[in-house]
Amino acid sequence: MTLYIDPPTWPGHGRLWSHLVSDASFEELHAFAAAIGCPPRAFERDHYDVPEAHYADAVRAGAREIGSKELVRRLTDAGLRRPKGRPVPGVRP
Repeated sequence: MTLYIDPPTWPGHGRLWSHLVSDASFEELHAFAAAIGCPPRAFERDHYDVPEAHYADAVRAGAREIGSKELVRRLTDAGLRRPKGRPVPGVRP
């Protein structure tokens, strides 16, 4: 069980954001996110958006810091990548 977070370098809504992902399951990701106080609305397809102010909280709780490219590679290798514009498996449009 490993959770990963990339650096807060993604701009949006006047802040910088990180992405939090799991390489095992969405259940693991949702449980970890809830434990560090991420609201369900922060989940987007295959990751949680984490504001820069909460980056250190995620790392202290056990998320491993990695670069953005490595994060996407691990997510893809785990079969959990859900790119924009592609249907989510098991969910009807």
